[in-house]
Amino acid sequence: MTGRDIAYRRFRFPADRDVGLADGLTAGPDGLALDGAPGRLTHTDPHAGTTAEYAAGSWTSPVTPLGFAAAELVPSWTAHTPAGCWLRVELRGWAGDVASTGWYELGHWAADDSAVHRASVPGQADDRARVAADTLRVTGATVTGWQVRVTLLRRLDVADAPVLRTVGVVASTDPPASPAAVGPEAGAGVSSGARGRVLDVPRYAQRLHAAGETRWGGGGDSWCSPTCVSMVLDFWGAGPTPDRYAWVTPPGPRPRVVHAARHCYDHAYAGAGNWPFNTAYAATHGVDAFVTRLRSLAEAELFVAAGIPLIVSAAFTAGQVPGLDYDTRGHLIVLAGFTADGDPVLNDPYAPDDERVRRTVPRAPFERAWQVGSGGVVYVLRPESTPLPPPPAQANW
Repeated sequence: MTGRDIAYRRFRFPADRDVGLADGLTAGPDGLALDGAPGRLTHTDPHAGTTAEYAAGSWTSPVTPLGFAAAELVPSWTAHTPAGCWLRVELRGWAGDVASTGWYELGHWAADDSAVHRASVPGQADDRARVAADTLRVTGATVTGWQVRVTLLRRLDVADAPVLRTVGVVASTDPPASPAAVGPEAGAGVSSGARGRVLDVPRYAQRLHAAGETRWGGGGDSWCSPTCVSMVLDFWGAGPTPDRYAWVTPPGPRPRVVHAARHCYDHAYAGAGNWPFNTAYAATHGVDAFVTRLRSLAEAELFVAAGIPLIVSAAFTAGQVPGLDYDTRGHLIVLAGFTADGDPVLNDPYAPDDERVRRTVPRAPFERAWQVGSGGVVYVLRPESTPLPPPPAQANW
């Protein structure tokens, strides 16, 4: 397949510990953990005003060359962060053998909210790049490679420690500027085995919560991302058990979605749609999860053929995609399969009830809304026992 330049690379631990530089971290059976002599870091949570001292250790990746000039980079990770622990993720760009940007913080993340408020870091912009919540956007620099740095932090009065399992970055050129700029579909003529296959993903309507819980980003009108993650986790039989969401009172129509919204919520962005926060939440349930970009629905078909539903990010106006008759500047939808003719079969959470979540839409306008709206962003969630499809030559998964 050919098309837009997109490249994804991921590091897995403990295997890749010595590929980069570990400072204060050691390789454990499940990943990287603080060693016996970690450093110290004092941090003030801007959303609570509280200051604490933490044991800290970091892992810095090698420079990852791309072979093209990137316009956007999005990290994602999987980790274990017990109460009182969190991690900080940073990115910087390279050009040739020199750093072409400084370091930018792409998130303070924890599975719960006992140590810090999970948040992106606003206000980071200079003449080289800027941070837009979950995305590093290159503005005045040349970026033909990248480095990622992850710092693990544990409050000094806490015994249990964080563990970093994976970290990866997807880098890409600019997405198409308009629907008219979306060219011929890369790989559209390739038989994938996905045509006529629809995966039995459960159907959850986010709007069932419209009159209920309104914390963590506004409730049912805005919980598309955690609702999609909940659908796909339950497709794999990996969703949270009732004891994990017993705190939701009153339980409402589907407490597991409220639970997901709380644990995906970005306190700086003030919403539950931060892309890597959603995949990091999913990974706390034992699945492999990451954010990447795909070039076309032909690439998405490979995942469906492998039995893996995708969560896709799109933007459109009412009527732009027949069957999706509302406006959105950014919406997450589960791609559950394809008709025999290749039209996408969706689980769209923006429905008034579960019965109307399943929708079939025409292929070309949906692909344009996805590629223009987010540059082809997808969440990939799957058990390690379910293999990913073979990647293309320029690997984007």
